[in-house]
Amino acid sequence: MGFLRPVALKGVHASLVPLAAEHLAGLQEAARDGELWKLWYTFVPAPEAMAAEIERRLGLLERDSMLPFTVLDAAGRVAGMTTYMNVDGTNRRVEIGSTWYARRVQRTPLNTECKLMLLTHAFETLDCIAVEFRTHRLNTQSRRAIERLGAQLDGMLRAHQISPNGSLRDTAVYSITAAEWPTVRAHLRFQLERSR
Repeated sequence: MGFLRPVALKGVHASLVPLAAEHLAGLQEAARDGELWKLWYTFVPAPEAMAAEIERRLGLLERDSMLPFTVLDAAGRVAGMTTYMNVDGTNRRVEIGSTWYARRVQRTPLNTECKLMLLTHAFETLDCIAVEFRTHRLNTQSRRAIERLGAQLDGMLRAHQISPNGSLRDTAVYSITAAEWPTVRAHLRFQLERSR
């Protein structure tokens, strides 16, 4: 293991645990809640492809290029996945991405708390200088959620990737820097307190 090491993070509304093969059934059930794999502007594995996606992410973990988590809700039920990805240990940067949640937990405090835990670990344990977020230009729900965190839009990578349906994806790139972290942390804590 290099820059990133598997870790479990626990909050009030959610917990993040290292992704494992035994999470398969729970992740399949979470993806079915909202038929998330049918969204054209993002990638969520279909239930029948979930085992391969777990294997892919665990392979990237072995190569020190991803740290994948299973997201659990307050009751300990599997609610989705998230990762540290595009890892640059030399420059102490990570992206928080490949995140998806079951419909039942969307627009709840779960996402805010997951991002607070991941950002806290990135800035206060890993000593990151910046954390990135990326999403499809047209994924307005994701873009608004990223902006609510306090991330700033760095720019747009035009015709950045070929989507599964063959269309070209423009990728919106956001970041939070270490200098911004204390303000963002206070903002996220305030949002969580207000939601109680």
